[in-house]
Amino acid sequence: MQPHENTGHPRRWAILGVLVISLLVVVLDNTILNVALRTLADPVHGLGASQGELEWSINSYTLVFAGLLFTFGVLGDRAGRRRFLLIGLVLFGLSSLLSAYAQNPGQLIAARALMGVGGAAIMPVTLSIISNVFDPRERGRAIGIWAGAVGLAVAIGPILGGVLLEHYWWGSVFLINVPVVVLGVVLVALLVPESRDPEPGRIDLPGVLLSVVGLVALTYGIIDGGEHGFGRPLVWASTLGGLAVLAWFVAHELRSDHPSLDVRLFRVPRFAAPVAMVGLVFFAAMGVMFFSSFYLQLVRGYSPLETGLLFLPFAAAQLVFAPRSAAMVRRYGGRAVAVVGLTLTAVTLGAFAFVDAGTPIWVILVLYLLQGAGMANVMPPATESVMSALPREKAGVGSAVSNTVRQVAGALGVAVLGSVLSAVYRDDVAPALRGLPAQAHEAAGESISGAYAVAGQLGPAAPHLVAAADHAFVSAMHWAAALSAAVAALGVVVALRWLPGRAERRPSASPVAGEPELAGTP
Repeated sequence: MQPHENTGHPRRWAILGVLVISLLVVVLDNTILNVALRTLADPVHGLGASQGELEWSINSYTLVFAGLLFTFGVLGDRAGRRRFLLIGLVLFGLSSLLSAYAQNPGQLIAARALMGVGGAAIMPVTLSIISNVFDPRERGRAIGIWAGAVGLAVAIGPILGGVLLEHYWWGSVFLINVPVVVLGVVLVALLVPESRDPEPGRIDLPGVLLSVVGLVALTYGIIDGGEHGFGRPLVWASTLGGLAVLAWFVAHELRSDHPSLDVRLFRVPRFAAPVAMVGLVFFAAMGVMFFSSFYLQLVRGYSPLETGLLFLPFAAAQLVFAPRSAAMVRRYGGRAVAVVGLTLTAVTLGAFAFVDAGTPIWVILVLYLLQGAGMANVMPPATESVMSALPREKAGVGSAVSNTVRQVAGALGVAVLGSVLSAVYRDDVAPALRGLPAQAHEAAGESISGAYAVAGQLGPAAPHLVAAADHAFVSAMHWAAALSAAVAALGVVVALRWLPGRAERRPSASPVAGEPELAGTP
């Protein structure tokens, strides 16, 4: 630890407030987007985006963000953290403007990818700056507040998105970022001191390129296969090619003396198990959140604002249970808490396989509440295991690996479960589309949003198509939910087999208990 990190900056709490504002804009954008998906799919009031294009509007951001997280952490340490934070905020604001005024889904996907570049510049340096301006005795509390900002954004994002969509056009959900970014840039320039790592690491450019190419190719193959079928050579070439490039990436990282992702860490079971556990639960949960928005707004007929409010139990459970779960880990041990949290999450996700168009809404609210409570009790035991598995100086590296796995797993969850949803829906709705004109047949067979758009032009035949689309979507949702529950259940097996039980008390554990999972850079 460097000497200057042992002394708190006089303006450290004001600086933390600025960093929280910077973080809010990154997290808010993704939670707002969930309630805007149905509007973006509308050909009249939105962009007429297909199911695959909606998945890419989420994944283009996440994949770029995850792929550049390590590199931008190193660049920020080398070029100056405040400078990189300012660059990231400006880039995020400009790409938000481009997203708001996109004329077609392709432009939106490209703008969202650029937004991922800005987010990757912001996220890691906020934590590096916290480490730089706070005394170690206060750092745990500061990081706890930083993490709380994520929970706050999760809670208010869907509601804010719903309010905007009720009163303005879809682009407002991106335009809202701009004033927040402007405020953040001004405050960062005025309050945040510049800092650099005196011994910056080297950049593994080949590793970064291989990881991005491999992930994009793999995800493209999965999404395109779900949308158009897996019988085409292009789908398999993309999927298998992506896997081959990722295998090359792992081989390269094992040989490199300055890897962007230290894959050697996965040889340590007490580290690999919690990282895998977090990846599995986020894979499962992100896919379910993706189809939940369509279910609530189309099958159940709720407005974007009402949909945002219905997600509140999930966010509230996160806010209530996450701060208390660390104490539960100290009392009962990481394995016990993680198994309970993962089991609750798996059972809740599996329950969506029994939800239909007539399920009482209070049942849905209870499921969101239980899912939030379950997921809130996964991160602390994972953090405790990472802490105990790695030496203190490796904490930042371990947390960066965990963050990246979580982001990539979430992206693949949306891709895989979204593909299952598309494939089952397309097969089930096909009989109801016979006799429709070719263009209407294609639109209605692609997604439930397309079916609703076609139904608006059919007159008396509309109710039959809407009923068939609802039935097909609910059936597809059941398959996706069952798969997500199975993936979460696999996390239970990992926790039972490899996660350590009650940890021994160590004097240094308390003030940094939340640090490894949250830190974004070495």
